[in-house]
Amino acid sequence: MTQPVAIAFQQTDAEALATAAGRIALLAEPGVALSPLARKLDRLTRGAVARAVGSEAFAALKSGEALELAFPAGLAAESVQILRLPRKAPLDQARKAGASVGRSLSGKGTLVLAEAHPMAAEIAFGLALRAYDFTPHKTTAVKTPGPVTVMVAAPEQVAAAARAGAAVAEGVFFTRDLVNEPANVLTTDDFAARLAAMQELGLEVEILEEEDLRKLGMGALLGVGMGSESPSKVVVMQWKGGAEGEAPFALVGKGVVFDTGGISIKPAAGMEDMTMDMGGAGVVAGVMRTLALRGARANVVGLVGLVENMPDGRAQRPGDVVTSMKGDTIEVINTDAEGRLVLADVLWYAQERFQPSGMINLATLTGAIIIALGHENAGVFSNDDALCEAFLQAARAEGEGAWRMPMGEAYDAKLKSRIADMMNVGGRDGGAITAAQFLQRFVKPGMPWCHLDIAGTALVKAETALAPKGATGWGVMALDRLIRDRFEAK
Repeated sequence: MTQPVAIAFQQTDAEALATAAGRIALLAEPGVALSPLARKLDRLTRGAVARAVGSEAFAALKSGEALELAFPAGLAAESVQILRLPRKAPLDQARKAGASVGRSLSGKGTLVLAEAHPMAAEIAFGLALRAYDFTPHKTTAVKTPGPVTVMVAAPEQVAAAARAGAAVAEGVFFTRDLVNEPANVLTTDDFAARLAAMQELGLEVEILEEEDLRKLGMGALLGVGMGSESPSKVVVMQWKGGAEGEAPFALVGKGVVFDTGGISIKPAAGMEDMTMDMGGAGVVAGVMRTLALRGARANVVGLVGLVENMPDGRAQRPGDVVTSMKGDTIEVINTDAEGRLVLADVLWYAQERFQPSGMINLATLTGAIIIALGHENAGVFSNDDALCEAFLQAARAEGEGAWRMPMGEAYDAKLKSRIADMMNVGGRDGGAITAAQFLQRFVKPGMPWCHLDIAGTALVKAETALAPKGATGWGVMALDRLIRDRFEAK
């Protein structure tokens, strides 16, 4: 997998400034005295740093943004990047400042002068997230960034604070890699093998094959994959870091490794993006990796349904009726509404086997949520106010956009079928909500549950503050914080 850039924390050393190669980044704020290292840098550059900090251009920057001095006199460095960041900057601005550095690291190395800034670890975290680049399928030479060194007043203390962030960054990268992979590489077999490899981290990983799923009665999930040569699977990942015997919290992900729409085939334009339709499973995998890497003191189980939705002579047809593991029958009106069929069976299995304390499922489920919320927020649907608010607070704290959407019986009525217990779609209007109502039918009474529709946030066409264009890894940070706050803070 793509590894986060290596970041070393080093004691402040003014003598190293003149000879540092590549890029030097420093923190400043208009009207505030320069830090000791910044003053040294200003003397070496004959006042250029102070002039830049006092300029209208620097004053016009938002917190976390940067101004660049190219080939400054008096230094070996090719550039000096001056980041606007106050000492009392909030977490998101500190990460944004780090991302400004990580966006274009120098091949000769990068030196960040964080000194005694209280958010030094968050600056390093933002740098690592934005430095991500997915390059395994490029045959041309890929520029490799040089070493990154962060000068701080207390390097051991900052390095200790940064360790948890490093585990989260690796989880985010794992998710991004999975979502970015083409479907001819990330088959259901390959996906399952990558998850099985995480047993090395202390996770218990179990792969349920098609024969197992048939015995369990997962007719809804199996129906989706009938037209594909890739076998359908369910992968179960358990992290047992909490009290022995304590019910786990469950994360459930939709893992459609490619979605043609099946017989209800999608238009050709844009279908290449459907490699990301396993985004929910990717986030679950990234969270489980993070929990293992940082030794989370919680019991969490991650379950992902891996299928491929293809048109074929054996493929599921519109009008077919399938029977879910729960026993409910479903009239398949549209084979392109397949993700909810996968989740229905995996949600029921999670409850039957693990009796979890609560559940959150993630899925790139509907285009309707993109129409409603764009690419800035994931849709949040829930039957439990406490769990929903806890997740929303975690998402806000981590700067991951999320917005609660309504649910209700009026939407539920749209799923009524003439020949089965329900239909898998309820019409175009309120499509994201009726999808959530469908899923809720497979949540047992009294089970706290949230459904996150991440169709708009899993993969984006333009870069974000912390990610290049492509897969974002949205949700790993928020879910990791939720688990820390809700289960480990006891």
